[in-house]
Amino acid sequence: MKHSTEIPVRPKRNFIPEDFKVTTWETLKPFFEKLVNRAINSEQELRQWLRDRSELESVVSEDMGWRYVRMTCYTDKEEYSKAYQDFVQNIQPNVAPYADQMNKKILDSTLSKALEHQPGFNLMFRNIKKEVELFREENIPLFTEITTETQKYAEISGAMTVHIGDRELTLPQAGVLLQSTDRAKREEVFKKISERRLKDKDVLDELFSKLISLRHNVAINAGFKNFRDYQFKAYGRFDYTPKDCFDFHESIANEVVPVLNEIAKERKTEMKVSELRPWDKAVDPQGREPLKAFNDGKDLIDKSISVFNRLDPYLGSCLETMKKMGHLDLESRKGKAPGGYNYPLAEIGVPFIFMNATSTMRDMTTIMHEGGHAVHNFLTIDLELGDFKSPPMEVAELASMSMELLSMDEWPIFFPDEKELKRAKRDQLEDSIETLPWVATIDKFQHWIYENQNHSLDERKKAWNSIFDQFNDTLTDWSGLQTTKDYLWQKQLHLYEVPFYYIEYGMAQLGAIAVWRNFKKNKIKGLEFYQNALRLGNTKTIPEIYKAAGIKFDFSRSYISELMGFVKEELSKI
Repeated sequence: MKHSTEIPVRPKRNFIPEDFKVTTWETLKPFFEKLVNRAINSEQELRQWLRDRSELESVVSEDMGWRYVRMTCYTDKEEYSKAYQDFVQNIQPNVAPYADQMNKKILDSTLSKALEHQPGFNLMFRNIKKEVELFREENIPLFTEITTETQKYAEISGAMTVHIGDRELTLPQAGVLLQSTDRAKREEVFKKISERRLKDKDVLDELFSKLISLRHNVAINAGFKNFRDYQFKAYGRFDYTPKDCFDFHESIANEVVPVLNEIAKERKTEMKVSELRPWDKAVDPQGREPLKAFNDGKDLIDKSISVFNRLDPYLGSCLETMKKMGHLDLESRKGKAPGGYNYPLAEIGVPFIFMNATSTMRDMTTIMHEGGHAVHNFLTIDLELGDFKSPPMEVAELASMSMELLSMDEWPIFFPDEKELKRAKRDQLEDSIETLPWVATIDKFQHWIYENQNHSLDERKKAWNSIFDQFNDTLTDWSGLQTTKDYLWQKQLHLYEVPFYYIEYGMAQLGAIAVWRNFKKNKIKGLEFYQNALRLGNTKTIPEIYKAAGIKFDFSRSYISELMGFVKEELSKI
């Protein structure tokens, strides 16, 4: 692969004019009509029609992408919110019926049979059939309303700040202080963050209830008994079922929660506290100052590029390109939406990374994670169609979570001190274990929510606590904090913005541990398998892509036990 960091040029357009910009539906509509009405008389013409459709969809997708990026970067700028809302309310709803017509046009063409068994096309046609089965005209306004409502979560969360001393801090900035060695300070910060979140608990409860109702109506309109079953179909989950998710939950409860308890017990002993409290979970248990991986956003990206370069010069060139193009917004600030993401930009092919970094080690691993997503985008950039470039979420998260572990050998760039490096590696491996029960918690909660869509707020609270207790360690003392615990779920943006997108993190975490195990055995082959799997994009099934990475797509208790044993062994070596 070439390791050039030259700024990519947008591919030459063949169907859309080079100077065309998305402004209104009226300017877009003619291109959709041309595709709907164009005759397709040969396999060659069908392939060209698919390329033209992919080009149009890439132009539209990238325009929406930039509107979303600007809106989340600056939730307090009305013009960006309005631009995003305009797309959601006036462009997206008009695209949907044409997308359905184009899908039916492909399926009705006898020429499609010549392509439907070819790699990539087979999965694309399978997905198109699914889209046709799900499409309902009456759901278009519901989707518009859902997208408009989910935007409110970012606005509400982005406006949350607390005063610590004489400083006004965003919640991510305040969260850094939970690593303070001053226990009283940690308690103060924890309670202030909790109190600030709880100020909006009723608004967020009401918003969530409205989203549940809207999503249930979408499912009923499409002929499903609940939104969970609808969303599994919508996500194209052809390779596993809700039953597999339940098996995953059970395996985590049996194989990972006991390890979680061991970690919590060791922490309590090291800290010499009579009770382990929620504000004791982020601090170093031996009372050492928090690890500081970087100074500011510039330092973070420069060091990250160095890490990726040492792992593989091609990987470094991906982040270097994003830096040159201004496709990075990493630091936390007031008015910025919460969380972090890597947003694929379909036409130029170079994604955008959004983060809320402060100075913590977790911020460092977040850029490793999002950088893994970005590398995935670069590795699929030359695939023929947009559909081929959009991997299943279970594969997308494999790319990102694996990178967190694969990069560890190069972390001396962030932690030149050997003792700090060991702390960082230990924290990362413990975090890999702790991720799994939280994923199971959020996923099981979602299954309950949408299987019982008419539940009361009190029933929701009871269900959350029951599920949380099943997967949380048994040593942390929540006494006096019941209300905080009742609403912990509200901080998980996926529940609001991307329902049922969470189990993927658990599946991918297991896959990432297996990828890392291969890498530890043979670095060159391990990294080669990893990149070869990512290059497949969406041209193979999930099990086939995992196999290409040299690992298994498996949630069984025995496999999880095997991987946990490996992680515990690696922890013992640090």
